[in-house]
Amino acid sequence: MEQPKGVDWTVIILTCQYKDSVEVFQRELEIRQKREQIPAGTLLLAVEDPEVHVGSGGATLNALLVAAEHLSARAGFTVVTSDVLHSAWILILHMGRDFPFDDCGRAFTCLPVENPQAPVEAVVCNLDCLLDIMSHRLGPGSPPGVWVCSTDMLLSVPPDPGISWDGFRGARGIALPGSMAYARSHGVYLTDSEGFVLDIYYQGTEAEIQRCARPDGRVPLVSGVVFFSVETAERLLATHVSPPLDACTYLGLDSGARPGQLSLFFDILLCMARNVQREDFLVGRPPEMGQGDADVAGYLHGARAELWRQLRGQPLTVAYVPDGSYSYMTNSASEFLHSLTSPGALGAQVIHSQVEERPLLEAGSAVVSCLLEGPVRLGPGSVLQHCHLRGPIHVGTGCFVSGLDVAQSQALHGVELRDLVLRGHHVQLHGAPSRAFTLVGRLDSWERQGTGTYLNMSWSKFFQKTGIRDWDLWDPDVPPTERCLLSARLFPVLHPSRAPGPRDLLWMLDPQEDGGRALRAWRACWRLSWEQLQPCLDRGATLAARRDLFFRQALHKARHVLEARQDLSLRPLTWAAVHEGCPGPLLATLDQVAAGAEDPGVAARALACVADVLGCMAEGRGGLRSGPAANPEWVSPFSFLERGDLARGVEGLTRERARWLSRPALLVRAARHYEGAGQLLIRRAVMSAQRFVCCMPVELPAPGQWVVAECPARVDFSGGWSDTPPLAYELGGAVLGLAVRVDSRRPIGARARRIPEPELRLAVGPRQDQMAVKIVCCNLDDMRGYCQPQAPGALLKAAFVCAGIVSVSSELSLREQLLRAFGGGFELHTWSELPHGSGLGTSSILAGAALAAVQRAAGRVVGAEALIHAVLHLEQVLTTGGGWQDQVGGLMPGIKVGRSQAQLPLKVEVEEVAVPEGFVQKLNDHLLLVYTGKTRLARNLLQDVLRSWYARLPAVVQNARRLVQQTEECAEAFRQGPWELQHPPGRSGHSGPEPAAAGD
Repeated sequence: MEQPKGVDWTVIILTCQYKDSVEVFQRELEIRQKREQIPAGTLLLAVEDPEVHVGSGGATLNALLVAAEHLSARAGFTVVTSDVLHSAWILILHMGRDFPFDDCGRAFTCLPVENPQAPVEAVVCNLDCLLDIMSHRLGPGSPPGVWVCSTDMLLSVPPDPGISWDGFRGARGIALPGSMAYARSHGVYLTDSEGFVLDIYYQGTEAEIQRCARPDGRVPLVSGVVFFSVETAERLLATHVSPPLDACTYLGLDSGARPGQLSLFFDILLCMARNVQREDFLVGRPPEMGQGDADVAGYLHGARAELWRQLRGQPLTVAYVPDGSYSYMTNSASEFLHSLTSPGALGAQVIHSQVEERPLLEAGSAVVSCLLEGPVRLGPGSVLQHCHLRGPIHVGTGCFVSGLDVAQSQALHGVELRDLVLRGHHVQLHGAPSRAFTLVGRLDSWERQGTGTYLNMSWSKFFQKTGIRDWDLWDPDVPPTERCLLSARLFPVLHPSRAPGPRDLLWMLDPQEDGGRALRAWRACWRLSWEQLQPCLDRGATLAARRDLFFRQALHKARHVLEARQDLSLRPLTWAAVHEGCPGPLLATLDQVAAGAEDPGVAARALACVADVLGCMAEGRGGLRSGPAANPEWVSPFSFLERGDLARGVEGLTRERARWLSRPALLVRAARHYEGAGQLLIRRAVMSAQRFVCCMPVELPAPGQWVVAECPARVDFSGGWSDTPPLAYELGGAVLGLAVRVDSRRPIGARARRIPEPELRLAVGPRQDQMAVKIVCCNLDDMRGYCQPQAPGALLKAAFVCAGIVSVSSELSLREQLLRAFGGGFELHTWSELPHGSGLGTSSILAGAALAAVQRAAGRVVGAEALIHAVLHLEQVLTTGGGWQDQVGGLMPGIKVGRSQAQLPLKVEVEEVAVPEGFVQKLNDHLLLVYTGKTRLARNLLQDVLRSWYARLPAVVQNARRLVQQTEECAEAFRQGPWELQHPPGRSGHSGPEPAAAGD
């Protein structure tokens, strides 16, 4: 299903708290633009919040200011003007707070989701899902304005949410349904019957939530998505110059203002709610500010007064999407795991991962972007992300394991994990890159509180079990109320003699009687608490490591897809490798597959994939993909391929390719030569059909006696293209064809005779008695053009070569070869009364006629089925390629189905289709040949089809399979006969072909 047209965003801004990661997130936005998730002309900005605790409202105001600045500068203004908002669609995405299950925040948390329609293969994270929802579901149809979207939640929105924008003004919140129980921990809108917001409750009382309930018992949850009209956005932007709201922007910070905190929903939007009174609003405070921040009461009062002045009177409405869903990504490991797994699933979810022993993954588990070698067992309700593990490893139920590499696999051998969160982190310690590891329990709380658990047990039990004491984790001056998981110095980051690893934590699960060695080693480490670890996280290295692992598993996938001959497209992976700067490893993998392939079809597809990579690298700037492929620099590797030496041929191609990577034009020309190399391998595969060519010796005709072969044209009713190599032997082909006379004549023919002169006389013309081109071959040099389709008389020369009458590589001269074998030469005439490029199979049928006439003149008889295979061989020698449907249609009489199996050697079998009496006459009465005057260039068409097939584009694969299936259905319809023969007048109920399906 085609993706609906999305919003053509003017600006997309991603706000974040991490000042050292702005460039990292800017690159992530640009990567998504290359993946076509974001329009090419959209201005992309990653913007740091002025301060960590500026709040969602402060981050929105700052982002809006930055967007207006950039658009003003782009429009040529020297000061910020809100006029630029009038024709802009702006999307602001807030990254929000730290997330204990992903170092890059909730926005970059990877989900067990796969998009098979995506043009570029990539792991899907929450940011990608939200971009898709905003661009293709919520955003379309909205007027110019500003969309604001949190990334702290998982959203589901139907393709058509049914939002009307007629007469809209003010601001609009998007509300999604939730239960009243869920609403007790979240925000909910109170609206009137027209959708205007009366109030917004956060963790409201039961009575408040009950007032918000809709007739179905559900309540409209605050989803984290808001739209501001241009007028409202202008009013909000105007507050950035007014104290104390100026402190929410970078301009205020640079001007020395003390940073302030502001909530998008409970400061900015709340002042627009109809039931909210000014006095109550001015003394209130947003939930995230808490009740202990009395020192900011003055700031908040002033900020809210300015918001009331600017925004009061602007209408605030809600768009309720009843078929959507909302789930806030809490700090609960249990809830997080539940959102990533499907407890009722029949099997494990394996997304962008390569798993050697998939049966060990139990139902209800998920594996995302992993490479699992050997026996890795995964229990229900558990998730593996971004891991390269080598078994034997057993991850039991309720676990989340992320960021581990092969180096950490050894520590997991012999340990069964249950209800645990084990993660590897990339960190910077005093400017040096390093790794750190954390281990916590699924039930452990991340809230700052004096009581709690660690590894799913109370602190007292943990101390008793491990020998660790509270002074190991907290300084004496830390009050008991602040002694919690967040502040406990549990996690080793530096070991005296080796790199830290999971073993420095896993010993706590089952302390052994080792004399306290593990405890002493742990105490000897430099350890950090979770809070202390956060500033050290290297998000750039984290995302780079994820990308590296994704491509490592993707290379395994590419190798497996090719070697197992799977009909999966590698083009999305190709685009991913090129866009993200990783084409080299993919090219090397394709080289290895091609060089080591025993099947020439596998090697040909691998070379076609190399051509695809080179074409993508040119980014559409190097000219047309189709073109010549006979540059002298490539002759040497081509010669190895022609001799069947794949290893040396691929090595030569690789060496030559390295010299053609410097600019787009060279890349495209190199791609053409790789496609040419693939054609050589297709040629070798198709030439396997030669083993089905046999002939019987008969008496030589008398010198001068003409042997004439006349053939009909052909019409195919179904299955055309499925006969084309490599489809014919990779998928298997089936074509229903019909031999037809044109104007009661067989329009294609050839005649041959022996002549006393030891030479070949060739003639080509439009009719048997009108030879327009005459050629005489007296020596082998005259035969050299037999493999160049455009050379005069090439097909006729190729017929003599393929019939074994002439060997161009013989040490004997042409004269000597003819005299020794036949005592003289031959004369061959061919003709076709059909226009060139008519699409009626002329060239292949003509090749069959020429071969039949030449062979008989040489004292041999070739059967019709042998002749079909002989034409396949001839067309490969001639380098025109092509399939077998033309010769089946024109060399075999009547109505028939030709078939080839998905195997080599390529063998074509023909079945005559028996039709009811009178059916042929009915066809004749309804067939009309109309010449349009337009020629059909089979070779150019063939190149496009083969490129799409080798790329295994889903639509092409589906179409090819359907072609074969429809051929069998069509053949059965022919056997049944015309509609009126099956259903005389007055009868109905037939669900078969249309009445004129076979006739028009």
